[in-house]
Amino acid sequence: MTTVTAQIPADWPATEERARAVQDGLRARVVLDEPGPPPGTGTVTGVDVAYDDARDVVAAAAVTLDAATLAVVAEATAVGRISFPYVPGLLAFREIPTVLAALDALPCPPGLVVCDGYGRAHPRRFGLASHLGVLTGLPTIGVAKNPFTFAYEDPDAPRGSTSPLLDGAEEVGRALRTRAAVKPVFVSVGHRVGLENACAHTLALAPAFRLPETTRRADALCRAALRAAAYPA
Repeated sequence: MTTVTAQIPADWPATEERARAVQDGLRARVVLDEPGPPPGTGTVTGVDVAYDDARDVVAAAAVTLDAATLAVVAEATAVGRISFPYVPGLLAFREIPTVLAALDALPCPPGLVVCDGYGRAHPRRFGLASHLGVLTGLPTIGVAKNPFTFAYEDPDAPRGSTSPLLDGAEEVGRALRTRAAVKPVFVSVGHRVGLENACAHTLALAPAFRLPETTRRADALCRAALRAAAYPA
């Protein structure tokens, strides 16, 4: 497995005002009219991050799986300084440089990228999955553990049941039951993938657990990388 050091770009936003302006500019480039790759084909990559704010360190992991078998094809991690303060709605600016470094360190194309977080299900309709997709051009989706600030009705109990994730009357994602009678996950489109396909991918990636294998594996890997990080306090 490869571990690299992430660098914060020289032009990275340093203020909330600048970050929101960047969000506004990039959001216009999100592609919402492509279905995305069929589930069970090619590769799929999970990305996740972990922080140690006391040491000003963030670690990211990218884990590529064979979409048909869910076997691990490649893994990479990156460690760097935290690139932006904690501001709700702007969390991608804390994560993107290190996530990009981990993706770049993979020895193979990532295919579909699954983020532990949000895409369109974001107050400004531009969460990490959308941000990452626009910057890389890759198809991306967000699979979150909670509904953020959005409303939903509990899906029916059987695996595969869904209900709309709503901001008022607008559907920004779906609550998806990946295991029968277990709390749902919350799926949203990032870039170059349709919502129905995003849900189908999530189900295919979660044959035995609530969370997709991409998220489970990337979460464990980034936490291990953070523990091993040599940055001092």
